[in-house]
Amino acid sequence: MLRQKISQKINFYLDDLATPIGKLINITIAILVLASAISFVAQTYEIAEITRHRLNLLDDIILGVFVFEYFLRLICAEQKLKHLFSLYAIIDLVAILPFFLGAIDVTFIRLLRWFRILRLIRLVESKALFAHKTEDIAILFRILFTLFAIVFVFSGLVYQIEHPSNPMFHNFLDAFYFSIFTMTTVGYSNVMPQSDAGKLTTVIMVLTGIALIPVQLGELFKRLVQTANQSDRANDMMKESICSGCGLSLHDADAEFCKVCGTKL
Repeated sequence: MLRQKISQKINFYLDDLATPIGKLINITIAILVLASAISFVAQTYEIAEITRHRLNLLDDIILGVFVFEYFLRLICAEQKLKHLFSLYAIIDLVAILPFFLGAIDVTFIRLLRWFRILRLIRLVESKALFAHKTEDIAILFRILFTLFAIVFVFSGLVYQIEHPSNPMFHNFLDAFYFSIFTMTTVGYSNVMPQSDAGKLTTVIMVLTGIALIPVQLGELFKRLVQTANQSDRANDMMKESICSGCGLSLHDADAEFCKVCGTKL
């Protein structure tokens, strides 16, 4: 019984953004995700070996934290099988696979690590994060994150695939630049993937953008239209009539007296 209560409490704090402890845990995880993403980007540039070593050490520590968190979530989950195949758990698993595949394929590991940014989906989708914001702002933030995540992940994948044999992908910025122009269908002929894997990744990137971004933009426009209609209906229910007593200009359409001072309109 005590063990069950402890598991429920841990499970609660791992997904909570309302209490101070829950915020601290989830914000810490988010910072670690961003730190690992910055580390990956930094290592695509020419940096000192000591700096590269420290970044690798930092990544190993972060990876260890994520492995611990993954199994902690699994142990504390009430329905373990359901949790194991949930979207969040699958994303978490992809993020920690390098821990288990370290001795198998270095290239494969480097591809997987770019997916770690997707761990922020749990935070972005949390309603508590936008408890004091309008729904329009929440939807806009999710759209921006979706766009950023797609570009970041595919930029990392294209860089990892093309960099060894394609001098045009010298660092992450080259791949990021290519991804932006490709997703916006502008195109940039000087930077193009040469390998079959790079071309296939580019196709998947474009299709992913086409499939996800318009849907979320449509949801945003729908919300904006609904908000505008609600505002128009509210204005229709008011009439502009300046009160001679207090100067209030807006009153209900059927009002005969000022709702502030009681003066006859």
